[in-house]
Amino acid sequence: MTKIGFIGAGKMAQAIIKGLDKSKFSIQISGYDFSESEKVASELEVSAAKNHAELIATAEIIILAVKPYVIPEILAQYKSNKPIVSIAAGVTLANLTEMTSQTQAIVRVMPNINATIQKATTGIVRNNNVSDETFAIVKTIFTSIGSLHEIAEKDFGTFTALAGSSPAYIYMFIDAMSRAGVLHGMPKDASTKIVAETVMASAEMILASDDNPWTLVDNVSSPGGTTVAGVVSLEQNNFVATVIDAITATVDKNKSMMQS
Repeated sequence: MTKIGFIGAGKMAQAIIKGLDKSKFSIQISGYDFSESEKVASELEVSAAKNHAELIATAEIIILAVKPYVIPEILAQYKSNKPIVSIAAGVTLANLTEMTSQTQAIVRVMPNINATIQKATTGIVRNNNVSDETFAIVKTIFTSIGSLHEIAEKDFGTFTALAGSSPAYIYMFIDAMSRAGVLHGMPKDASTKIVAETVMASAEMILASDDNPWTLVDNVSSPGGTTVAGVVSLEQNNFVATVIDAITATVDKNKSMMQS
């Protein structure tokens, strides 16, 4: 049974822990407030360490589930040669190596908010010090909460935009469509549920099909019909370009945060 220690017990850490098989992993958490950590640990049916030092001493793999600005302080104060997994946005493998050592085994992971329902889309990359055995364990941890994509680190900024930030944009799209339903006489709660179900099924259709999304658009658009009228309206209002601009703005912001 692999011993995993979570430094930080916020929403993302809790979401990951909820998805883990407790028969395969021994899980311990450590926060700044021991009484709060005990409360969260009890709810999650795991154990709480009195402090970070105790957790690091007992864990085989350490998961940093804290805000990016907290990581330098933790890594400066608590030294360990055990594998480290970071889920902090914008903190690169090189950054983490500078805070630890050239021999430190480090895995960088980026789950998204859908981890809270065990449907995360997660990006992962390791440095050369991580063994295949350790990497396999880390991948098992994160496949427990959804899908996992092994990507080059240079693509993490784009991944953050496509998977990390995009749920907010998708929520906006769903809300806009449901408001249109309200405009045309349908109750908001019914309209929202209808749109959300349709978005979910449409995404499943893409994953199940060998066709690209535009082919599926064409399949729904009958000549002279209602759908193509809406598609043309979206095109006239720069829908595609606007979405691309939003992703680009997200990527650019991520780059600027890493440089500051």
